[in-house]
Amino acid sequence: MGFFNLFGSSVATPAIEEYLDKGAVVIDVRTIAEFVEGHVEGSKNIPLDTVEAKLEEIKKLGKSVITCCRSGARSGTAANFLKQNGVDAINGGPWQSVAACIK
Repeated sequence: MGFFNLFGSSVATPAIEEYLDKGAVVIDVRTIAEFVEGHVEGSKNIPLDTVEAKLEEIKKLGKSVITCCRSGARSGTAANFLKQNGVDAINGGPWQSVAACIK
């Protein structure tokens, strides 16, 4: 079991690419300050401590979700929460990993 499995597992590149190909929205769960320093182009910044409060807003997007953060820990927590609440979500891990998959 890898480190990221403790936090909802970081997903392999092919899965990220598959989700991107089907139009998934990327949600970066880092703080606003971290997001401003760099992020996936077109991603939405919803800090982890606000994900629960924004659940209905996320559901209304009507899309699959790829969560990302700095290391994959916070995004794993967010992806697990979203999955438990009916959202098709995967943990993309570090935001740079997700950015590298964008064509």
